[in-house]
Amino acid sequence: MNKDPIHLLELASEAAKKAYAPYSKFRVGACALYEDGSVYTGCNVENVSYGLTICAERSAISAAVANGEHGGLVAIAIFSPDSELCFPCGACRQWIIEFSDNAKIIVQDKTGKPVEVSIKELLPNAEFMQNVRQVLQVNNNELHP
Repeated sequence: MNKDPIHLLELASEAAKKAYAPYSKFRVGACALYEDGSVYTGCNVENVSYGLTICAERSAISAAVANGEHGGLVAIAIFSPDSELCFPCGACRQWIIEFSDNAKIIVQDKTGKPVEVSIKELLPNAEFMQNVRQVLQVNNNELHP
């Protein structure tokens, strides 16, 4: 699979065309790249009960999980024809770091150039995930109250 940021943004752009955004008219597509070279795309799907809306990033990660990916997220490209520098919302940042605290976020600036940042740059002080993973290892992958 082509790991070029521009190619990943192109796949995210194609996914954005499939977005269901009748309320906000804000279409977003995402392309998640995994260590084995697999890619999964997703788009935002709105609902009249707005809290039930799913973002493109979570849609792409959900597609990956449905196909057996539970780790190994390398990068996620996010594209919106309706906005430049379409960074993930807070909920999506949390989803991304759940699957990789080293993931790269790729967005496009107004000139079409890819901009890459790490999830740690967008979600600082997220060391708690390392603590959660350590607890899971100690408790045989189970959280105990």
